[in-house]
Amino acid sequence: MNAYTLSQITAQLGGDWHGEDITVTAIAPADKALPTHITFLANPKYRQEVAESRAGAVIVSEKNAEHFAGRNLIVAADPYLYFARVTRLFHPVQAARAGIHRTAVIEDGAVIPASCEIGAHVYIGANTVLGERCRILSGSVIEHDCTLGNDTVLHPNVTVYYGCTIGSRVELHSGSVIGADGFGLAFAGDSWFKIPQTGGVTLGDDVEIGSNTNIDRGALSDTIIGRGTKIDNQVQIAHNCIIGEHTVIAAQTGISGSTKIGSYCIIGGGVGMVGHIEIADKTSIGGGTAVTHSIKESGQHFASVFPMQLHKEWAKNAVHIRHLSEMNRRIKALEQQEKS
Repeated sequence: MNAYTLSQITAQLGGDWHGEDITVTAIAPADKALPTHITFLANPKYRQEVAESRAGAVIVSEKNAEHFAGRNLIVAADPYLYFARVTRLFHPVQAARAGIHRTAVIEDGAVIPASCEIGAHVYIGANTVLGERCRILSGSVIEHDCTLGNDTVLHPNVTVYYGCTIGSRVELHSGSVIGADGFGLAFAGDSWFKIPQTGGVTLGDDVEIGSNTNIDRGALSDTIIGRGTKIDNQVQIAHNCIIGEHTVIAAQTGISGSTKIGSYCIIGGGVGMVGHIEIADKTSIGGGTAVTHSIKESGQHFASVFPMQLHKEWAKNAVHIRHLSEMNRRIKALEQQEKS
């Protein structure tokens, strides 16, 4: 079990500690914390709950420190980020346990450094090259001619199709599929002809892909996910999309083909995007929004879903929505009468 004094934590992560230099063994939510734990206050709404906590120490901002006189504190500029870093301190990234399981299948020409961990029933195709200290866990498949950077992790039952490029420190969660065919079809008069998808997928360094998320390969060039981008569970990214750096995309979002999304964007859950549009850097899109056109100006926030309401209230509003077109014609007619 890891244990740290407050001074040891601040020596590694910065910030200032106040009070007694106690030893803490874990980080915990305020309502469950014990005297050997450290908790945090990021949202002032929970100030009373944190104040009543049994936690031995609290991570707070300088502004909130005055409300915790007499408590053991770590004062940080961003308590939420500091909480995340303390959590990582107590739960470090698991190192690769070097070795190849006897049930793994490694095709000729694959390059597997001795520092890598290859789990049970893993398949690695011909001419695929892994970086140092990769962890390829049980049941995962990496097809031929792929490249993975250093310290990349594939959790159980991940599939990476042929010809894909995965950066360093990438994490792919269970069930994710990288490089399946994009949905490209041409109508041949009486049937659909499948367009060969000859591109690949490129994931930049420090990308994380959630479980059961699909990123399709490009039709001719690669689908690209930029450095540091984090994608949640059950997201669909179609062929030839380009997503910038450090963008976050929440669950059940669907992004149609050839869409370009900038860097530092925030895409909420359940968002749907049509294809062949561009989203500017630092755009924020609320959950459930249907994005039907390009967003050219950086830094804007968009949301289009009606707030939750009782069904009887929704039914009343739905009656009016059905008549919007008629109302529009009547308003235009009245405006025309005023002009004449």
